[in-house]
Amino acid sequence: MEVFLEKINQLLPVLGVELLVSVNPVEIKSNSASRLECVIKGLKAFGFRTSNGFLVLEGAQAVLLDRASSEKYPWARNMREKLKADGILVPEADHLRFARDYEFSSPSAAAAVIHGGHANGLLVWKNSAGDTLKAIEAG
Repeated sequence: MEVFLEKINQLLPVLGVELLVSVNPVEIKSNSASRLECVIKGLKAFGFRTSNGFLVLEGAQAVLLDRASSEKYPWARNMREKLKADGILVPEADHLRFARDYEFSSPSAAAAVIHGGHANGLLVWKNSAGDTLKAIEAG
């Protein structure tokens, strides 16, 4: 049985199923050197790269309105609606706010929700020195 479970734990993440993959947000958040920022229209979101994707932190801000491009590529719009329905994204005066930490499957998925439409997470997430996630991961 242990061999069977080990194989499942290896196979599921490859297939995009993160059901049995654990993450320790406290451990991630304690490492402030790896904190990244995404800024759009004066709004700021903070997060971290994780082994499963990207963790956006509670209090992160997102644009209030979807981009026109979300009509053609509706993934971000649909995800934003789901997060609003689940109480994760809550409206504030002129923006949306993350009511709690939320882990996305990728930095681009997180950025698309924050931007209200398509965004390249490797380019929009930056560290305090202004280096993009792409440059950081390139070493």
